[in-house]
Amino acid sequence: MSMTKAAPKRIAAAVLNALKGGVVPRVGLEYIAVGRAREIDALLKDTEIIGEGGAACRFVVGRYGSGKSFLLQTIRSYAMERGFAVADADLSPERRLSGTHGQGVATYRELMKNLSVRVSPDGGALPIILEKWITSVQQSAAEETGLDDFQSPAFDALVRKRILSIGSELEGMVNGYDFARVIVKYWQAYRDADEPAQSNALRWLRGEYASKLEVRRDLDARAMIDDDNWYEALKLFAAFLVRAGYSGLLVLIDEVVNLFRIPFRVTRQYNYEKLLSMYNDTLQGKASHLGLVFVVTPQSLEDTERGIFSYEALRSRLTEGQFADPEARDLLAPIIRISPLTYEEMYVLLEKLARLHMELYGYRREIAQEEYVAFLKTEYERIGASTHITPRSVIRDFVEILNRLYQYSEQTIADIVAAKDTQLTFDEGDSPDDVDGFASFTL
Repeated sequence: MSMTKAAPKRIAAAVLNALKGGVVPRVGLEYIAVGRAREIDALLKDTEIIGEGGAACRFVVGRYGSGKSFLLQTIRSYAMERGFAVADADLSPERRLSGTHGQGVATYRELMKNLSVRVSPDGGALPIILEKWITSVQQSAAEETGLDDFQSPAFDALVRKRILSIGSELEGMVNGYDFARVIVKYWQAYRDADEPAQSNALRWLRGEYASKLEVRRDLDARAMIDDDNWYEALKLFAAFLVRAGYSGLLVLIDEVVNLFRIPFRVTRQYNYEKLLSMYNDTLQGKASHLGLVFVVTPQSLEDTERGIFSYEALRSRLTEGQFADPEARDLLAPIIRISPLTYEEMYVLLEKLARLHMELYGYRREIAQEEYVAFLKTEYERIGASTHITPRSVIRDFVEILNRLYQYSEQTIADIVAAKDTQLTFDEGDSPDDVDGFASFTL
């Protein structure tokens, strides 16, 4: 195994527990990252465009357990290191792109709850962002004037002028006047240590107000963030983030398959119409410093009865051209298809997992190449492997074996594998919606 810096125990535990549970860890991905270099490079190229004032929209397509969410979390980490704010959310029956009963704004609220920056990578970063903005304005004013008394009337007047000027820059956007008014209200409450007023401003920015009457009473504003305008609020927030010293806003939306599962055709179409407007916005230059990444399964994209391609305007924009080649993927196109990890990449991943496990539990055990190969052969020769096997299922099984090796030192991988029926099958939960075949394993 290659020698790399050991992971802190809390990180190693988080990674292994998440993988054993079949979910993607939000931390420590750098210790187990394998492959996906081209996909990561393509998405990072998007962040360069976003950082320079552009916008981007991508669809990451792959079957269940293929590594879509892992790629998403990897990009999330890279983007925060590059000075972006990142917001992520999973769609569900209660969270959609469009809805008449709060499903759209529920997605916005989830995004804002999970809003993260480098110094707050686990979400809840909105107050940190606002305070960084206020501090930067104050420091800039102090450097320009030489005043060091932040409480003096002259200094306060200069800071107020600068903050109002930032607000006025946003007023030309949809609901920009109210957005600007709310951030000024937040600054005033911050200056005066008025916590209830700060809380009201945060509630508005998080989309938590239920009526315009409450908004007018608490903030003297006219609009609120709701099902109809939540995406415009994201564009406003992206513009504000740049003025607060960030590179932009990257929005990651997973489980788009839940739109495919909506039982009513009209409701699905409304959601796809919203998706189309977001996609068009980024391509037509109507959004700035904003990146959108949607994660979908092949069926939920391509099904012409219920999937995204059932909406003709989206199908015509996203369908690959006549020169598309699965062996020479175009990673500059809107759709990035996740290909299976190679067997060599899976081997390296198992080595990394074994190293992490040993570091966490403080033991040392040599695992021969033949043992890794034997385990992988067993996995890929299981009944149904050609249609069911995924990195997720292989990783879960291998972590289980590592746990056994640690607790029962006299056992070997060969012992554990041999003790099972050679005709292993897959659980129903491992079944993806549509998959590519796998060849026999060789190394």
